Amino acid sequence: MSVSTPLLDTIEPDEHPVEVSGNISSAKNNSNARKPVVLTPTNRAQASQMATTESDAESGIAGIFRQSAHPMALFFLYFFRISAITVYVISGFLTDNYVLSTVMVVVLLAMDFWNCRNVSGRTLVGLRFWNQVDDDGESYWVFESRDPTRPANPIDSKMFWIALYVFPALWASLLVVSILKLGLAFIPIVILALVFNVANAVGFTYADRDAKQRWADSVVGGGWGLGSIGGQLITGAVQKSVGRMFG
Repeated sequence: MSVSTPLLDTIEPDEHPVEVSGNISSAKNNSNARKPVVLTPTNRAQASQMATTESDAESGIAGIFRQSAHPMALFFLYFFRISAITVYVISGFLTDNYVLSTVMVVVLLAMDFWNCRNVSGRTLVGLRFWNQVDDDGESYWVFESRDPTRPANPIDSKMFWIALYVFPALWASLLVVSILKLGLAFIPIVILALVFNVANAVGFTYADRDAKQRWADSVVGGGWGLGSIGGQLITGAVQKSVGRMFG
């Protein structure tokens, strides 16, 4: 080492100094600063709450049976009809015995036909019909209906008419499928199901029409004490409206 060389120039620094730019206090504040928290509303509280309206509380199948005045009659109406279609659809996958599957479907269809005409129709909507033969050998239809002052339960009436018209449409679609698949062995079963279902649908439709017509005649029969002219006017108006609705 030369004597002329300064001492400070021969000492190498251990670390290079780190240049710090900016304000120390502001950098510290920026490092400790937290991101703002944004609160967004959620439906968690609403989802955990129970139904607050009557329509929400009485929705679904359980609600329908709770509102029904005759839940057992409503249950068996749909039980026999759904069972007949279900057995017909899945019988080909469960068994190869054509006779057994046919007998099961026919028995369910017969039980549904009898239950719908004699139990469900009379209990749920207050209607009944049958075919009667007089002494001369002439057959005619007889319709029965409950007192108009005792209206049917709206849920029972709605579910009854839905079952009455929906299931014939389902059997008609199954008939189309059988024809397209050339399943000639199953076509007689579907035709029998259509005969039973359509017979009930037509019979109860005419029974309902007859009950409304007789109710209109009984209401306007005396003209509500308005005399002969008033009775004729009311009778004509009601009969015209009924004929326009159901004719």
